[in-house]
Amino acid sequence: MGEGAICRADCVLTTDEYVYIFEFKVDKSAKEALTQIEAKGYAEPFAADERKIFKIGVSFDSEKRSLVDWEIE
Repeated sequence: MGEGAICRADCVLTTDEYVYIFEFKVDKSAKEALTQIEAKGYAEPFAADERKIFKIGVSFDSEKRSLVDWEIE
């Protein structure tokens, strides 16, 4: 990434009790998506938050044109 680039999750959904952090991948694994959430520190802004945090990696297959896998931490 270039200097000054902003890294952010593909989707962050918050409720009164939970924070859901999604990373979507096409033709890559759900595990790779979770690894990116960790590597880029997408959950760090919520570290002091009392809500439960869910990290969700989602994999889509471009040939099948559908969701093929997901992992939750």
